[in-house]
Amino acid sequence: MAWILLVLAGLFEIGMVIGLGLSDGFSKLWPSLGMIVSALISFSLLAEAMKSIPAGTAYAVWTGVGAAGAVILGIVFLREPAEPARLVAVALILTGVVVLKLSEAV
Repeated sequence: MAWILLVLAGLFEIGMVIGLGLSDGFSKLWPSLGMIVSALISFSLLAEAMKSIPAGTAYAVWTGVGAAGAVILGIVFLREPAEPARLVAVALILTGVVVLKLSEAV
């Protein structure tokens, strides 16, 4: 269950990052509120997951899911460049997340 909470925390981190980008320096109300709500949910889920998952692992997975998701959404919805190096970097991040999960099972 802790791993599900951790992945959900990472997904809300993506919402936090996208909301922050769309808020235009907190000058737009709805994206700013979305960012704040996403951040609160993300941190709450992360804190709950860290009751069972070591802090270093949880933080690495949380940031990895958030970073990879933000890049992917940026490419798909915000027309950011889909350079091969960026795609390889996202694949490496996600590979690291999977390896961390597998190492917890050992």
